[in-house]
Amino acid sequence: MKKLTGLLVLTGILLAGCGGGNGATDSSSSGSNAASNDKVEILAVGSTALQPLVEAAQESFKAENPNYEITVQGGGSGTGLSQVAAGAVTIGNSDVFAEEKDGVPADELVDHKVAVVAMAPVVNKEAGVKDITKQQLIDIFTGKIKNWKEVGGADLEISVVNRASGSGTRATFEKWGLDGAETIQTQEQDSSGTVRQIVSQTPGTISYLALSYIDDSLQALAIDGVEPTPEAIETNDWTIWSYEHMYTKGEPDADVKAFLDYMVTDEVQNGIVKELGYLPITEMKVERTVDGEVKDL
Repeated sequence: MKKLTGLLVLTGILLAGCGGGNGATDSSSSGSNAASNDKVEILAVGSTALQPLVEAAQESFKAENPNYEITVQGGGSGTGLSQVAAGAVTIGNSDVFAEEKDGVPADELVDHKVAVVAMAPVVNKEAGVKDITKQQLIDIFTGKIKNWKEVGGADLEISVVNRASGSGTRATFEKWGLDGAETIQTQEQDSSGTVRQIVSQTPGTISYLALSYIDDSLQALAIDGVEPTPEAIETNDWTIWSYEHMYTKGEPDADVKAFLDYMVTDEVQNGIVKELGYLPITEMKVERTVDGEVKDL
């Protein structure tokens, strides 16, 4: 009888262990099941270019995980990185590597790449141009070209709208679109939505936006005949792109990791990511390091 009791107890322990193991595997593989049923609060702050994707993803994630309260705010990549490093937010959203931001302790942060975003110069449609050279683009943003007629457009004075100094969109555009050239002093905006509104309503205006913010109210410019299409971005023929990063301070706990894992599931990558104008990580044919080195995948 003692032997039988012992076998029953052992069997119960083994079954419990198997059940727990399967639960953990299902949670990590699906990315859509929370690690616990306790209330989970996540605050994600930073890049306005990444903001629409995170906002859309958290809505579908919360539909399956109602115990989560996920708040998404903008403020720019610099803000996101500095606040997550300080422990003030759960996730810092960024268009740039943490190593590219001065004063950010990158070695304390963990990078979670969730998509690729491309930026393009955008103009008010009355400018009358659709394609310029890269040198003309540099000359416009450095103040050497002052009227659209100089590049085959309308006789309109050029008005440049820049992004705030902490913007990851600005850092990416200046690095890859302007070859690091210093732009003229001009008005700055820290919101992609505000930039879109200003350019669409103000003749002669030029700025730059993530593709996810570009709509029919604007004219996106091709550069040297290359348009910012997914195919051109995947091969780096269109070079103005960056990874979308969601940084945590150290490794995330199980509940936060569940949401981050969900961001790279097929449901998000092949659905929300593409619908909003981003590119899935899995479809890139090249990878680019923090130092700018590009390698074929």
